[in-house]
Amino acid sequence: MFHKNIKLILAGLITTWAVYQFSEGEIMNGISILLLAGIFVLLYFKNEFILMAFLQLRKQNFEGTKKWLGYIKNPEAALIKKQQGYYNYLHGIILSQTNITQAEKYLRKAVKLGLAMNHDLAMAKLQLAGISMTKRRKREATILMAEAKKLDKHGMLKDQMKMMKEQMKKI
Repeated sequence: MFHKNIKLILAGLITTWAVYQFSEGEIMNGISILLLAGIFVLLYFKNEFILMAFLQLRKQNFEGTKKWLGYIKNPEAALIKKQQGYYNYLHGIILSQTNITQAEKYLRKAVKLGLAMNHDLAMAKLQLAGISMTKRRKREATILMAEAKKLDKHGMLKDQMKMMKEQMKKI
């Protein structure tokens, strides 16, 4: 696992190499090398292990997701702030199947760090509302559901919210 700044240093060195190729008249080599530098810049903003973990999560393979997240040894050094949010978000989703106390910790940290997509943030808050409901904290669950509803602009979580409101009436 590379430190996040090493990726930028590699991109800078490769870009320097591309400039040298351009100065030598090797235009196609320079273009190809610039594309290679672009890959390192892309991996700075979109961590490869988090991308693979999302792919495994999409397949409902929680063990595979956990395996890919396990490759990130030091998230503070290897990931930018938003990626740390998604790292904690994925851990929270995985742990919500088994240990809701740990899941709550990870989801709260993910919300605090921030997530790039509003629907991901809405899902995290909806998960937190569900955890609050199971711990009999109705007021907190209501507040989190209201925040999730504001963030869910496209109505993707409408059914889950409706089910949660029905369950909340029973508490």
